[in-house]
Amino acid sequence: MSTTLPDLTDRTDVIRLVDAFYARVRVDAMLSPIFEDVAGVNWAQHLPRMYDFWDSVMFGRTAFKGNPLVVHRDLARRASLTTAEFDRWLELFHGAVDTLFAGPSAAEAKSRASRIAVVMQGHIAADADRSPLADESAPNADAPATHSRDVEGRHKPSI
Repeated sequence: MSTTLPDLTDRTDVIRLVDAFYARVRVDAMLSPIFEDVAGVNWAQHLPRMYDFWDSVMFGRTAFKGNPLVVHRDLARRASLTTAEFDRWLELFHGAVDTLFAGPSAAEAKSRASRIAVVMQGHIAADADRSPLADESAPNADAPATHSRDVEGRHKPSI
């Protein structure tokens, strides 16, 4: 006998999802050290903020105040937040959704999480490209150009 899972419909469901997801994060070999050791997350404060965040993302409620992008950009200066970490975050999030819910809203939660991850990764990668360490390998502005453009504007190596 199979049981049909309910769809994600309200804040009570959001709380169940967030709690299930972070229970997975807290024991995950890759993500737990980032949350526990680097970020030093106070779970009693973090979880209610995440309830508000996901309630806002899913149902348009305005209880969440904050800027997750700023928080994650700062965290990326102190911990590895690469595609591997974001992929693991999504794997755990999608797994929590699939364990508890099925339906259009559940699918939308996974889709929105994926889009959030892409946006955060893009900003973090851009920050890394602009960092002083990234600039060490950049060409010296005073050095002669090593490339020119052909008539169509494409780069071509100088001889």
